[in-house]
Amino acid sequence: MRFSVTIDRDEDGIWVVECPAIPGCVTQGQTKEEALENIRDAISQCLQVRAELGLPLTIETRQVEVAA
Repeated sequence: MRFSVTIDRDEDGIWVVECPAIPGCVTQGQTKEEALENIRDAISQCLQVRAELGLPLTIETRQVEVAA
């Protein structure tokens, strides 16, 4: 499965990665590579927990166009 993720740096320089399609699925790392590896694990674990709880695995996400 493929998921879109967001990547950002916090005020302390820690990389924060979130998967918007899975509520609460967020992780971090000292490097961008570490954070991206961590989100792979987090996504797997979040999907497993949501399945065990009988929740939908993901929520709908879309891209919208905004005129600047």
